[in-house]
Amino acid sequence: MFQTLADFLKEWHRLVAEKDLGALHSVLVDDVSIGAPPYWNRLEGRDLVHHLLGQVISSIDDFTYHRQWEQGSELALEFTGKVNDLDLQGIDLITLDGELRVAKLDVLMRPVNAVIELRGIIAPRMAEFLAARAEAGAQRPE
Repeated sequence: MFQTLADFLKEWHRLVAEKDLGALHSVLVDDVSIGAPPYWNRLEGRDLVHHLLGQVISSIDDFTYHRQWEQGSELALEFTGKVNDLDLQGIDLITLDGELRVAKLDVLMRPVNAVIELRGIIAPRMAEFLAARAEAGAQRPE
């Protein structure tokens, strides 16, 4: 998909800054997984991860990447932002596949009060999404 790691990073920073959820979907592999607060278990699958990341991107104001570290296909991207009036700091740990698409993502965030606030915004939306998804799956013909 991308020729170089620099190409991927340029597109990743652009799509996050512009909240381009269509482009976000295209940089995720089909079986991508995410570990993100407040969920202990990993969430898997492009549509589910895309929905959660879309919620996160749209719920954090003034989202800005700062430092980054690279080691082969592994990235660590430090970010800050605001959830309502609370400051948030975090790191995205990203593993890329051979085509430089996101195969695995772990999101680490602090302080806990901002994480709780973010969860309060996202959890109801995720529950609604998961319920609709389960209902649609139950209505599919065999």
